[in-house]
Amino acid sequence: MLDQPKNSNSDQSNFVSQAFQEPGVSVIRGVNWNGFLALYWKEVRRFFKVQLQTVWAPAITTLLFLVIFTVALGRGDRSILGVSFADFIAPGLICMGMLQNAFANSSFALLVGKIQGTIVDYLMPPLSVGELLAGLVAAAITRAALVGFAVWTAMALWPGVNVSVNHWWAVIWFGFMGSAMLALLGVLTSIWAEKFDHSAAVTNFVVAPAALLSGTFYSIDRLAPIFQVISHANPFFYAISGFRYGFVGEADSPVLVGSLVLLLINIALTALCYILLKKGWKIKT
Repeated sequence: MLDQPKNSNSDQSNFVSQAFQEPGVSVIRGVNWNGFLALYWKEVRRFFKVQLQTVWAPAITTLLFLVIFTVALGRGDRSILGVSFADFIAPGLICMGMLQNAFANSSFALLVGKIQGTIVDYLMPPLSVGELLAGLVAAAITRAALVGFAVWTAMALWPGVNVSVNHWWAVIWFGFMGSAMLALLGVLTSIWAEKFDHSAAVTNFVVAPAALLSGTFYSIDRLAPIFQVISHANPFFYAISGFRYGFVGEADSPVLVGSLVLLLINIALTALCYILLKKGWKIKT
């Protein structure tokens, strides 16, 4: 026993420094992909466990819009932008369903954590603010994509409706950018809201009116000049118009302008969400 070499003080200090980092020193270098994926799959599994309500019910509701409007207004030779009325509203309904469900998913995550007292599950894991925000937004976009695919499949089987894609890049870009915009707005709502009534107020008085008045059921060329200006101030309009362009090859506004508007809005919303999450506004109390 006496012949065994003794550990020097330097060896012990090296061991301690490797085992325990100083407070505030990051242990995980770069992006915590494992943590990001864990949060992403948690959020996806949360809404997928009740997929009848989160995916299929919105798809059926959107399909009912198509049935009602085509039966009531789509008879005869009625056409808009050179296509039949049914072909005109179908892409807009798909995009509207995607936007609304992206908001519904992201506006629920942090809010239910605050109400149930489980917000620590989002704050304690070794995730940066950017990783937390990306996980919430990515899960909301996933739900939007699933709803959009379900609605598109149902409409493809519906007689008298053509939902063949002409420009895949427009469908992907505007579907992604529009869903990301509503996902970020949902995160903002989830940060601000203190109860479900607050989130419902944003849904009923902001999201729903903006979606219904976005040119989904009509072309803004037929509106009065003042209402055309109001429609151009609605960011939902650019998402739905660009998404429709991917199907029918025509749009109510320049596609490039719509792309830039959505990109700038998403950059601004991302920065705002990041700052509020970083400060812990209405979260860390």
